[in-house]
Amino acid sequence: MMAGHGEGDFAVGGPARHVPVLLAEVLEALQPAAGQVIVDGTFGAGGYTRAILDRGASVVAIDRDPDAIAAGKALEAAAGGRLRLVEAPFSSLDEHAEAVDGVVLDIGISSMQVDQAGRGFSFRADGPLDMRMAQAGPSAADVVNRFMAGDLTRIFGLLGEERHAGRIARMIERRRAERPFLRTTDLAQSIADLVGFPPREKIHPATRVFQALRIYVNDELGELALALIAAERVLKPGGRLVVVTFHSLEDRIVKRFIADRSSAPAGSRHLPQKHAVVATFDKRGGAVAPGEAEIAANPRARSAKLRAAVRTTASARPADLGLFGLPKLPDLRPER
Repeated sequence: MMAGHGEGDFAVGGPARHVPVLLAEVLEALQPAAGQVIVDGTFGAGGYTRAILDRGASVVAIDRDPDAIAAGKALEAAAGGRLRLVEAPFSSLDEHAEAVDGVVLDIGISSMQVDQAGRGFSFRADGPLDMRMAQAGPSAADVVNRFMAGDLTRIFGLLGEERHAGRIARMIERRRAERPFLRTTDLAQSIADLVGFPPREKIHPATRVFQALRIYVNDELGELALALIAAERVLKPGGRLVVVTFHSLEDRIVKRFIADRSSAPAGSRHLPQKHAVVATFDKRGGAVAPGEAEIAANPRARSAKLRAAVRTTASARPADLGLFGLPKLPDLRPER
């Protein structure tokens, strides 16, 4: 669960107190009640899960971060059998639940992960250049020190929307020939030395590169696409899908999925469809943003958007990742 992960998270300030974003709006859209089963696909610090349990529903809470699962054990023990914690990526949520009344997803990184220097997500404090949510597999240091400049340019440009992506990638390639990038502050300072602090820019010049590396290392966009498909499979008719995103790349994926699943594909009047395809979700309103009071109390919420839809009686459609328009990126491998 997130306190938010907008661009400013990496730049300034001390550790942020965990505050579930858009909590009232999530509960309004989800409508948990006694006797229901809800999947919290991004358990984090358990903010949404606690609120859902307080409404009387049971929760299957999923997180691929072993630290989050370990920290949630006390809550699981106190929940009287109404909470089951699962250490797994949320893309696999359909392997851990079925016929549920709701699925809530809070996308991205938790404030707890950002605030732990040893996890390497932030350059507020020096730490290893890691960024792995599951604490396994290739790290951000592997990517920075092994990928060709052209691959780094695509990652920084597509996932970080960094306008200096090419310059930064070439700088990294030159510098790592002398010594590798192993620490967060080393990479951040090297980027700052290269591009400087543009006038009127409110964020650290390394912010977008760090965002891109984190998204890439954890395949966050691919995981989100697969989680939406999995949610369609496990939600019963009338079940509610609620997703909170924090930047345009995520929101675009959710918006596309709900728009696609809320309407039947247009067929040709000359070539009628052999098998009719009907809507699997009923879209509920547009994007919901936090109010001024919430943003003032929790600045990390400023870029959040909530989208919701209700499952129809139609059978789940076949999985098609082409729907999401995911960026084409280099393969993530331990060795290059």
